Amino acid sequence: MNYEITGRTRLTALLGSPVDHSISPQMHNEAFRHLGLDYVYLAFDVKPQHLREAFEGLKAIGIWGFNLTMPLKTAILPLLDELTPAARLAGAVNTVFLKDGAYIGHTTDGVGYMRSVAYAGYQIPGKKMTLLGAGGAATAICVQAALDGVAAIDVFKRKNASFPKAEAFFQNLTNETGCKIRLFDLGDRAQLQKSLGESVLLTNATNVGMAPDTDHSPLPDASMLHPGLAVSDIIYNPRETLLLKQAREAGCDAFNGLYMLLFQGAESFRCWTGLDMPVELVREKYFQA
Repeated sequence: MNYEITGRTRLTALLGSPVDHSISPQMHNEAFRHLGLDYVYLAFDVKPQHLREAFEGLKAIGIWGFNLTMPLKTAILPLLDELTPAARLAGAVNTVFLKDGAYIGHTTDGVGYMRSVAYAGYQIPGKKMTLLGAGGAATAICVQAALDGVAAIDVFKRKNASFPKAEAFFQNLTNETGCKIRLFDLGDRAQLQKSLGESVLLTNATNVGMAPDTDHSPLPDASMLHPGLAVSDIIYNPRETLLLKQAREAGCDAFNGLYMLLFQGAESFRCWTGLDMPVELVREKYFQA
C-alpha cells in the first residue's frame, strides 16, 4: 500500500535512552502502512534530565502520542494531565495519548502480558498465579491481572530495604481491586512451594536469566515445578531462559516475553488510532524465532 509522509501526518514516538535497539518503530510503521494510516513512529534518545523540555517541545508541535522506557515511565507522571486507572495503580506510564487536548498516561505492559497469556492458550481470571519480582514490570502485570479478575496473586521478592514499600503497594492494590495479593520473601522456600502448588501460572518478572547472564534461574529449586503449572518468563533474550528450560524438563508448558512486547505495542497502537493493530502481520514479520 502507498505510504507517504504528508502535511497532516500524525507523529508518534518512543522516548528513552538507549532506543536504537528498539523494534517499536518497525512494528508500528508497518501497521500504519498496512492500514493506510497517516501516522509515523520515530525513536528519540531522551535522558531523564531532558524529559521535561522534550515533552514541552513535543506538546508544542502537537505530538499525537508516545511510548516511554524506564526511568522515564515514572519521571513523566507529574507532567501529565491525567492517568488511566491502570497507570494510577501501577504508578508508572509507558504510553501517552492525546484526548480532548489533554495528554493522558496509560500503562500497556500489563495488558500486553495478559494478552500474551491468553494467546498462549491460558485463561487465568478467577484463578491463582505466582509472580516473581516486584519491580516495574511485575507491578504492571500484577495491576492488570487484578483488574482482569485473577482471584489471587502470591508475589515473591528478596527481603531487602524496599520490601516494606512493596508490601504497602500490594496491600493498596488488594484494597482497590479485591484481588487477594500477598507478598512473601523469595527466600521462604516452603511458602514458594505451597504457592506454586496452588497456582495455575508462574511468572518471572525479574531480570534473572537475561542475556548475558543466562546461567541463572530466579527459582531456587527446579523441583518445585510440577506438570499442570504453566511457566512464563517476561525475558525474551534469550528466547529460552534457564527457567523455561527447567519448566519444560519438568513437564510444564512454558513461554517467553516476546508476545508481551507485541501486545503491549498493540494496545498503544489502539490508544493512538482507535484501531486494532494487525498483530498477525507484525508477528510474522518481526517476531518469528
